[in-house]
Amino acid sequence: MAILHRATLTPTKPEVLASWLPHQAWAPGDGELEVAGAFRFDDPDGQVGLEVHLVRLGGVLLQVPFSYRGAPLDGGEPFLVTTMDHSALGKRWVYDGLGDPVLVSILAAASLTGAGQSVAVVEDTGRRLVVPSAIRLGGGGWTGGPVAVDGLALVSDGPDGAVLRSDVLELRVARRPAAATAPPIGLTATVPGIAEPVVLAEVTRSPG
Repeated sequence: MAILHRATLTPTKPEVLASWLPHQAWAPGDGELEVAGAFRFDDPDGQVGLEVHLVRLGGVLLQVPFSYRGAPLDGGEPFLVTTMDHSALGKRWVYDGLGDPVLVSILAAASLTGAGQSVAVVEDTGRRLVVPSAIRLGGGGWTGGPVAVDGLALVSDGPDGAVLRSDVLELRVARRPAAATAPPIGLTATVPGIAEPVVLAEVTRSPG
């Protein structure tokens, strides 16, 4: 369960996405930003915010994983998106999630098992209110027993997708998700305005 705060963010998440995305090699260089939805995962240690945005830029659907931290990620400078001021939590460091080992391991685990997104709950005037997500996840398919999901490092990243690899697994993350046949092991999502589920990620055994 992800506990959200009634808070003001400066800059806002749409502002961060609109300024950062056009400079990424896997995104269109310009166009109007439209937010399709987002979903969250739980950090087992409760320290890192894990959120995946699905947005359209210039009409192209993009998958944008972000992690939010209360202190800089050691070695994370190449993946730093921005910092933002959170009226409840203070300064937050925002990272491209594919460079954050916490988000990568949880994304791999969800792709392996089909575990869904966390339930988002807002605390407001002493009550807890569920915030429904427009995105619904599906997938899984791993039957090989316990498997390590740490050590996944980014190998390549472009319009055709990002590839992360460890000595055990290869995780392919769609930067531009599209409707397609679900992979044998992976993650899919239903997105408003798209009739069929889109493929977010696929997991295979590492070729190395």
